[in-house]
Amino acid sequence: MLFLVAALLLMGIMLGTAAHLPLPVTLVAAAVIAGWLLVFTLRERRNHEGTSR
Repeated sequence: MLFLVAALLLMGIMLGTAAHLPLPVTLVAAAVIAGWLLVFTLRERRNHEGTSR
């Protein structure tokens, strides 16, 4: 739960900051966050598949 709170806090900071950053910087930051979320999702799916058998 603490992880979700921290993620939402960081997202709020990034969204607030995005209004003041140039577009290329915002897009790079969004790509990094999306990549991190993709890796996290894949790791979670692999962990749950291994425990359900």
